[in-house]
Amino acid sequence: MAHAELITGIDIGTSKIRIAVGEVSPDTGEVAIIGLSEGESRGVSKGTIRSIEEVVLSIIAVKTRAEKMVGATLSSAVAAISGSHITAQETKGVVAIGRADGEIREDDVERVLEAAQAVSVPPNYEIIHVLPRRFSIDNQTDIKDPIGMNGVRLEVEAQIIEGQTSHIKNLTKAVGLAGFAIDDLVLSSLASAEATLSDRQKDLGAALVNIGAATTSILVFEEGDIMLVRVLPVGASHITNDIAIGLRTNIDIAEAIKVQYGATLSGLGRSTDEIQLANLDEREEGSFSRKYLAEIIEARVEEIFSMVDKELRSVGRSGKLPAGVILSGAAAELPGLIEVAKRVFRLPAGIGVPSGVRSAIDKLASPAYTTACGLVLWGHANLEPSGRPFGSGGMQGWSGLRLISEQVRSMVRIFKS
Repeated sequence: MAHAELITGIDIGTSKIRIAVGEVSPDTGEVAIIGLSEGESRGVSKGTIRSIEEVVLSIIAVKTRAEKMVGATLSSAVAAISGSHITAQETKGVVAIGRADGEIREDDVERVLEAAQAVSVPPNYEIIHVLPRRFSIDNQTDIKDPIGMNGVRLEVEAQIIEGQTSHIKNLTKAVGLAGFAIDDLVLSSLASAEATLSDRQKDLGAALVNIGAATTSILVFEEGDIMLVRVLPVGASHITNDIAIGLRTNIDIAEAIKVQYGATLSGLGRSTDEIQLANLDEREEGSFSRKYLAEIIEARVEEIFSMVDKELRSVGRSGKLPAGVILSGAAAELPGLIEVAKRVFRLPAGIGVPSGVRSAIDKLASPAYTTACGLVLWGHANLEPSGRPFGSGGMQGWSGLRLISEQVRSMVRIFKS
């Protein structure tokens, strides 16, 4: 009897670490999410690892809960990478087709993508993804899949996504020390798009806005191609900071207030309740009105969305995306956020939740798990040869981390004990 294969996705954020485990049916090849686990993320600040040991311990804690849930040992994972250090640039590659019949094959596509990587990468940066936009064969342009076609000259227009070398090394080291071999390293917003956006939305034109704790990631699609990749150094933690300052309370109480009572003005409705701080912590004194809290939150949300809209204007797509703006990340559940998004972006707006994947777990229907579930779907797509024929995802130069040395394994045992 064939055993079902497990695919693990790990999303290491500034405030939370989330793991999703997918099971691939040996009969149908479909993937179903059978495990979800989350826990506090320690040692990460503003999307950057500050303490390897703390991050490793945090990952191990979440990994252990996930393993208990699925009843199996998780040995490898597809990991997400994000942060304000992420950059993107346009590039082109050209190769000649040397065969007598001129037929273009997979190795030709690989060669032209390698040629596209011959760009000037900023110092201390490395390529994470090479994302092909369109191919050209001789004088024929706008080709999506050139394999099987004939020609003499093959060109590609692609987008290179780069990350800071130190951040990549720290992330991969932490994941490795926690007991995971790395199957792939994927930009978190790409993973979220895998789980939330349909092919129709990508063709019509859509923006995915993933609001994390310390960063907000933007991904714009049109005609199935990625037009824009940005990571802004602002996120939901800035809302918490504003609440702490506005209500003169500590940061932990401010976070609890945001989660329990937070909303924008439109999400608040007619509620004008006065909330006693003692309800959250008996050592706190004073009170606040929910309307005042909503004003604090809405001011920061409008600022974040205005920064996103400025990026949309840079590619001429402000107010011009028929499929609208899709919000993901835990902060997307904030009541009234959609109404603010519609007003600022002048576009349709909605909340993105994982789709296209089966699961009996209720909390899967949350925007907080879009990245983790997207990583599972990304890994599943790469299991099959036809999943990503152009190698649009994957790590560059990190395959050695698939095997963990005995020294690392001993360190993992020390952390677990």
